[in-house]
Amino acid sequence: MAGAMGEDSVVERLVRWAAQLELVRALVLESSRATAQAALDAFSDYDVLVVVSDTRPFVDDDAWLSDFGTPLVMFRDAGQIRGIETCARLVLYEDRTKIDYTVWPVSLLRRLVARRELPDLLDWGYRVLLDKDGLTAGLPAPTHTAHIPSRPTEHEYRALVEEFWWETIYVAKNLWRDDLMQAKYNLDVVIRHDLLRRLLEWRVEADRDWSWKPGVAGRALKQHLAPETWAELEATWVGAGSEENWEALFATTALFRRVAREVGHTLGYDYPQEVDQRVTGYLKEVRDLPR
Repeated sequence: MAGAMGEDSVVERLVRWAAQLELVRALVLESSRATAQAALDAFSDYDVLVVVSDTRPFVDDDAWLSDFGTPLVMFRDAGQIRGIETCARLVLYEDRTKIDYTVWPVSLLRRLVARRELPDLLDWGYRVLLDKDGLTAGLPAPTHTAHIPSRPTEHEYRALVEEFWWETIYVAKNLWRDDLMQAKYNLDVVIRHDLLRRLLEWRVEADRDWSWKPGVAGRALKQHLAPETWAELEATWVGAGSEENWEALFATTALFRRVAREVGHTLGYDYPQEVDQRVTGYLKEVRDLPR
């Protein structure tokens, strides 16, 4: 991307920045840029763990973010690991470099090292860029298993299928009411991006012995689904027309039905056909109901 620096330049500048700040005791590159098998492009973030002796200056004042450049926009977040407060600052700079900083106190890193624990943040891959005090010496090696879905139990499989069919009734009644906002929420957000996405990820995992890390929000599905399945999924995205959303609903149920049966067969679970039949009949009834 025009204006963005090369990886070596960004990493070198980050290391120089951390070396000059007394409060920063260690700097760790994590996520995709620390993983050899990750596919990178011009929009890949620099995910950086900043380990500091005092987090307050980093939490209370964002001026330190300008040390690297002029922020174009940023997002602030906070969290906890093992009861210890952490913070995050996600920054897109004017030169188009995007750096996601996670700030930990030294005490947290020491606790994890003492327990030989590696949080998901680091388990997918990490590379120590700077360590002034040898704090990272005892960190376990990454297993590269973080964020990989586990094989669902029969209860989890059936629960997802039943939740899918439950959500379809909301799409139907809100299409009948001409409440497009609610209907699209149930169809596009709950059904497609939550339930159907999870099922499609299970389908991919089943072919890879539950060893594949899905992309965030289904980002990597296109590269790993069968082309005909991806084409079916694409066909479920439609515009604002009532009739086309009815067609999208039934296209979505057809795709879900086929893939859920395949996943159930692979796992040795029975697909709840009786739920499918009852709800499909209801959906068709609502579609034909005069308004």
